[in-house]
Amino acid sequence: MATNKIQTGIRFEPELLYKITWIAKENKRSLNAQLEYLAQECVRQYEVENGKIEIDQEALAKKYN
Repeated sequence: MATNKIQTGIRFEPELLYKITWIAKENKRSLNAQLEYLAQECVRQYEVENGKIEIDQEALAKKYN
């Protein structure tokens, strides 16, 4: 299945990874979906408190394409 999502590597302490995986299962999400949800919530909360983060589409394209 094709996707426009970027694959990253992330490191966790074993206990934290276990707990996030537990929460993901409780929420009927994959670990990846839970991490994506948490990241989206973090950005949403940041933008509520600090204003919208403007995205330079040209820079974004250069960096990730």
